[in-house]
Amino acid sequence: MSDVFKAIADPTRRKILLMLAEEPNNIGEISDWFEMSRPAVAKHLKILQNASLITIDADDADGRQRNCYAQLEALKEVDEYITELEAYWKSKLKGLNSYLAKKSKK
Repeated sequence: MSDVFKAIADPTRRKILLMLAEEPNNIGEISDWFEMSRPAVAKHLKILQNASLITIDADDADGRQRNCYAQLEALKEVDEYITELEAYWKSKLKGLNSYLAKKSKK
């Protein structure tokens, strides 16, 4: 899960992931959306791939092109973790609220 957090920590990678969630695209077209070199974008894509958030495959029609596809299943574990944290903090805040309500009555 730490790879997923590392991958989504960067705003460029989050934007790439959102773009790919809407529509698969090739590396060249993804690079056109950013003011950085194609190798820099490729490094971001590699981090997303290592976190299992995207897959990169050769294009069937043009073997030189590499297409990227979002694989958002890896975010499910993050969602479950955040849901757990939310439940934990809600219970703590509910306890604090009860405590403060009792204190204010005294």
